[in-house]
Amino acid sequence: MPPGALRLHPDFRSRYLSTPRGLAVYVPPGYGEPGRRYPVFYLQDGQNLFDPATAFGGRDWRAGATADLLGCRGEIEPVILAGIFHTGVRRVSEYTPTRDPRLRKGGKADRYAQMLAREVKPFMDHEYRTLKAAKHTAVGGSSLGALASLTAGLLYPRVFGGMALVSPSVWWHNRSILALVRGYRAVARGRIWLDIGTAEGESPQRIVEDVRALRDALEERGWRRGADLEYREIEGAGHSEADWGARFGDVLRFLFPPTHQ
Repeated sequence: MPPGALRLHPDFRSRYLSTPRGLAVYVPPGYGEPGRRYPVFYLQDGQNLFDPATAFGGRDWRAGATADLLGCRGEIEPVILAGIFHTGVRRVSEYTPTRDPRLRKGGKADRYAQMLAREVKPFMDHEYRTLKAAKHTAVGGSSLGALASLTAGLLYPRVFGGMALVSPSVWWHNRSILALVRGYRAVARGRIWLDIGTAEGESPQRIVEDVRALRDALEERGWRRGADLEYREIEGAGHSEADWGARFGDVLRFLFPPTHQ
């Protein structure tokens, strides 16, 4: 079977955010088989997923190749990957839940979540052969992109039934993401992958402790490790596209296990 294909939508516009952005959409091998529909994984920092020419530092996640391999082996349900490009200087503000007065930026993650839930997902459901229900829909990202993904998952639990929080930047604005988690009151509990490398940044132990605090906050709100929360500390892993790409397969296995339609 030929490998999956990548389709580009270079000028996606939103009424919630001012800057147009690109979408890169991977469709799995066999896409288009009559009557078949697919789950969708919405991923932030789309530049870094598929192409070393656009990836930060020239190292992409090889997300499509990983999804190809695992799908063909039957280790995951074949999945559509929708990479939403960041917008350069506006990335920090769009990906963070609160405004940091010291840095004078941040706080637009709620608008970004509106764009994902109310514009990007409807676009994908119209243009692609998707499974629309929340249980077939996940959102994910790394670093600040993980904060944006968690915000979207908490604000729209009926849209996103899974979240991948890869090396989340819990430190942002005095760990303000923890208050967002502690304020969660919805009944729904989407499946969450949460991880951190043990060699990230200049103070790796503090960073690990930050992510453990996020893990604990999620457990306080009803998520359960071994059931709907997968938590991992990856020994020796740093804060880089290469490190995140190396464990992307494990993320896919957790969020999109094989099923029979």
